[in-house]
Amino acid sequence: MQLDDHLKNLLRELGHAINDTVSESERITGAIAGVRAHGYDIVLKLDATPRAQAQDPILTPIIVSEAAPIVVNAIKPKPKLTGTVKFEGTVMHANVAQLTVRAKGNDMTIETFALSQPVAAKMQQIIDKGGYQYGDKVTVYYDAQTREAVKIKGKPSRPL
Repeated sequence: MQLDDHLKNLLRELGHAINDTVSESERITGAIAGVRAHGYDIVLKLDATPRAQAQDPILTPIIVSEAAPIVVNAIKPKPKLTGTVKFEGTVMHANVAQLTVRAKGNDMTIETFALSQPVAAKMQQIIDKGGYQYGDKVTVYYDAQTREAVKIKGKPSRPL
């Protein structure tokens, strides 16, 4: 449905009037600040729908006031790259310095993780017993910013 310029201007003016009213209300700005403090953004949407035109104006009831519905949606923020992140998959290559893993459920995603000092020491013990082999299932917990593995869970297969 195409809106004519006059209707667009009326809707723009309505939006400005609502924005001015909302920004002047301490109660509303406080409630919005509370929602934002929990990591959400507020989106206010207006929906203008055409009313059915009456055939006979005498039989049509007169509506004194009509309000457009206002829908407020809370948008969940994208996860931030802080803390430990979990990556599940199968081993492609493993040594004392790094681990290369193919993602579980997505064969096109391959990640290589550098090993932290404690994980490298544990990996050396695992390698001494035969090490991880191609296809072994693992879960890598890694630091999202440094992409360094801080913990590896998974049972290495028997040595060949």
